[in-house]
Amino acid sequence: MAAKQKRKLEDLSVEEFLLSGFDSAGEGDSEDFQKQNGLQKKNKKKDLKSAALTTDDGKKGKATEHKEQLSRLKNKDPEFYKFLQANDQTLLNFDDTDTSEDEDEKKYHRLPSALEEAGSGGDDDDDDEDDDMGQKASMKSKKAVETVKVTDKMIEDWKAAMKKEPTPRLFREVTQAFKAAVATTKGEGGAQCRYKVADSSVFNALVLFCIRDIYVALQRMLNLKPDKDQKKLVLPSSSPKWQKNQIDVKMYLSGVVQLLSCLTESTVISAVLRHANQLAPYYLCLPKQCRHLVKQLMKQWSTGEETSRVLAFLALNKICRHKQETYLNPILKQMYISYVQNCKFTSPNVLPMINFMQRTLTEMYSLDTQATYQHGFIYIRQLAIHLRNAMTMKKKETYQSVYNWQYIHCLYLWCRVLSSLHPSDVLQPLIYPLCQVIIGTIKLVPTSRYYPLRMHCCRALTLLSSSTNTFVPVLPFLLEILQQVDFNKKPGRMSKKPINFAVILKLSKVNLMEKAYKDGLIDQLYDLILEYFHTQASSIGFPELSLPTVIQLKTFLKECKVANYCKPVRQLLEKVQENSSHITGRRQKATFGVADATAVAAWEKQIKEEGTPLSRYYSQWKKLREKEIQLEISGKDRMEDLELPEIKRRKIQEKKVEDKKEFKDLFESDSESDGDDGELKIKGKKGHLGSDDDKDDDDLEDLSDMSDDDGMECEDSDDEDGDEKASKAPQPLSSSALIKLAEGDEDLVEDLELSDED
Repeated sequence: MAAKQKRKLEDLSVEEFLLSGFDSAGEGDSEDFQKQNGLQKKNKKKDLKSAALTTDDGKKGKATEHKEQLSRLKNKDPEFYKFLQANDQTLLNFDDTDTSEDEDEKKYHRLPSALEEAGSGGDDDDDDEDDDMGQKASMKSKKAVETVKVTDKMIEDWKAAMKKEPTPRLFREVTQAFKAAVATTKGEGGAQCRYKVADSSVFNALVLFCIRDIYVALQRMLNLKPDKDQKKLVLPSSSPKWQKNQIDVKMYLSGVVQLLSCLTESTVISAVLRHANQLAPYYLCLPKQCRHLVKQLMKQWSTGEETSRVLAFLALNKICRHKQETYLNPILKQMYISYVQNCKFTSPNVLPMINFMQRTLTEMYSLDTQATYQHGFIYIRQLAIHLRNAMTMKKKETYQSVYNWQYIHCLYLWCRVLSSLHPSDVLQPLIYPLCQVIIGTIKLVPTSRYYPLRMHCCRALTLLSSSTNTFVPVLPFLLEILQQVDFNKKPGRMSKKPINFAVILKLSKVNLMEKAYKDGLIDQLYDLILEYFHTQASSIGFPELSLPTVIQLKTFLKECKVANYCKPVRQLLEKVQENSSHITGRRQKATFGVADATAVAAWEKQIKEEGTPLSRYYSQWKKLREKEIQLEISGKDRMEDLELPEIKRRKIQEKKVEDKKEFKDLFESDSESDGDDGELKIKGKKGHLGSDDDKDDDDLEDLSDMSDDDGMECEDSDDEDGDEKASKAPQPLSSSALIKLAEGDEDLVEDLELSDED
C-alpha cells in the first residue's frame, strides 16, 4: 500500500500534490490524521488559492492549465471538490482567459525562491522601515518639544496681555510655562514642556504672576460674573466656553496641586492656599483634580502652620458646602482620623492646635446633622466598646486603650459637637450614651494617680451639661477628692515647678509626695466646682443642688489646718451661699408652682438675663484665669518679666567689726581680748543663751519647720524686714532700744558678740 501510495504521489505535479488529500488507507486510519483532517482541508483551500496565483517560471501559469488541474481534482478527490463548491465558488468559477507573463507578473505576486525562518533576514526591510519611521517621528517630536526659555520680558508681556484681553491661546502659553516651572520643583526640569524655567527669579515672577492674575483672567475669559448674594457658587462649567478651555484649565489646576505638595515655606504655602481657595469652583468641575486638592488640603490642615491650617480649612469647608453629597462624608472621615492621630501626645505647645482642630471639625459636622449622627454613633460606639473591654478584661493593656490622650480628646470632641449643635432632634439621642461612657471612664480606675484624667472628664461633662440643658451629676466626682486626700499631711518633698494638670493624665508616685500636687489639686477643684455652679447659677433648684456641696466644704474647713488650702475653699463657699440666698429670695416672690414648667423656664431665663452674684464673680474670675492659662501655654515663667533689684550684703566679719566699734563705749570690758570660751550668743526668740554649735542645730530645726507650712495655721512671717535691717548700717542705740535689748528683742541683738564680765 505504501508503494502504491508513493507511485500516486510521484505521478502528481507540485500543484496536484498541494491539492491532493491524504485520505488513503494507512494514513487515514491514524488518530492524528483524523484529528487534523479539518485543519488540512482549510490548508488545502489556502494552497489552492496560492497555486492559482503562482506561475511555474513562465511555463505553466495560464488559466487553462489551472482549469485542467481542477478537473483532475474532481476525479481524484471528489470530497474536497464538494467542499470547495459549498464554501468558495469564486475559486472554481474564475476567469478562464489566458494572460501574458508580464500581465501575470504585474497582477500576481511572485513567491520567493527560498523560505526564511521568522526573525532571520526576511524582516530586515520591515525593521529598517520601522526604524526610519521611528526616527522621523522622533525628529518631529524633537521639533515639536523644542523648548523656549522663559524670561522676565515674556512674563511682563503675558501680564500686560492678560490685563488687556485674555485669550485661550495666551492662557495656554501661560499654563505651559507654569507647568514647566512646577516641574522644576521635583527635579524634572520640564523636559517634555514647551517652555523651560531655569532661573529662580523667573520662577518666582511666573508663580507670583499666576497666583495674582490667573483667576481674574479666567473669569473674564469664560465670561463668569460673581453672584450678587455670594451664597450660590457659580460653576465654570456653566460657561459656553468651558469645553474649549477645559484641557488647559485642567493642566493649570494640576500644576497648582503639584506646587502645593512641594512647598516648604509657610508664607508661600499660605499664598498658594489662598489661590486654591479662589479656584475652588474650577476644582469642583473636575473630580480628579479636586480629590488631589483635598488630599493636600487635609495635609495642611493637620500638619501645617497656623495660617496654613486656617486657609486649608476654609477651602475644605467651601468644597463640602457646595458638593455635600460627593465630598462631605469622605472629608469628615479623613478629618476625624487626622484629629485622632494628632492627639496622641499633648503638651502646652500642642494644646492650641488640638483646640483648633476641635473647633474646625465641629464646624464641618454642623453642615449636615444626618451625616454627623452617623459618624457620632459609630465613633461613640467604638469608644464604648473599648471601655467595655477594659471593664471586663481588667488588664493593663485594656486600661491603656482607654486611659490615653486620644480617647480623652475624642470624648471632649463629641461633647463639643453635641454642645455646639444643640438644639438638634437628630443628635439628642447621642447625649445619654456619651455621658455614660465618660462616667464609666472616671469609675474605671478611681485612684489618686488618675485625678488629672478625672478632671478632664468632669470638664467635658460640665460643657455638655451646660450647653444641652441636661443635668449631669458632676459634683460627687469632685467632692470625692476632698474626702480621699489628706491635705493636713506634710509632703515628703518640695518641688520647684507647679504641676500643669492641663497636659497630664496620670501622676507618678513622686508627684503624689510633692507639695505642688496638693496645691494644684486645690486650684483645679476650685475651678471645676465654680465652673459647674456657674452653669446652674440661674436654676430655680440651686439651693437644693448646692446643699451637699456646702456641707462638704464646711467639713473640709473644719478638718483642714493649712491656711493656703482653707482660703480658696472658704471663698468658694461664701460665693455659693451668697448665690443660694439670692435664688431663695427671688424664689419666695414667685407666684407659680413647681409643676408649671413653662413658668419655671421663663423665670430662670429672666434670672439669667439679670445676672446672679455667682455669675458676676465668675465673669471676673474667668478673665484672670484665661490670662494665667495663656501664660502657662506659652511656657513663660511669670517671674521672668519682673526686674528684681540685687541686694548686696556685707560680709559677717566686717559687720561684726563695725558693731564692736559702734558699741565700744556701751560695753567696756576689763579683758581686752575676747576668747572663744567667753563668747555667748543671745537668742531672743528662745529666751536662753547658747553656744554657736547649739545655734546651728536650732537653725536647722527652724528651717525644716518653716519649709513645710502644711501644719501651720497661719502663713509664715516675712523675712524681708530682717534682711533689710541687716543690710542697713547700725545706728546708735537709744534708751528705749536699750530697754528692748534687756528684754531680749531678736532684731536688735542678733549677731552681737558680748564679753564675759567678772
